[in-house]
Amino acid sequence: MYKREIRLSKETVGEFVNAANKCDFDIDICYNRVIVDAKSIMGVFSLDLSHKLTVSYQEKDDVFEGVLSRYAVA
Repeated sequence: MYKREIRLSKETVGEFVNAANKCDFDIDICYNRVIVDAKSIMGVFSLDLSHKLTVSYQEKDDVFEGVLSRYAVA
């Protein structure tokens, strides 16, 4: 399993969810104890976007990795 920490804003959630939807494997995004499907725009918006979020996924996809890199926490 791969994990990356990212930060999203209201403006970037759509791009993130679109990239996640193009992957044929499960992707979860979580903050504290709340875990949602990263392919659900409503689920991602239900998270506290002012904090770091953790993305967990099973496989690598170059396009998705590129999107994650743009939002990665340094």
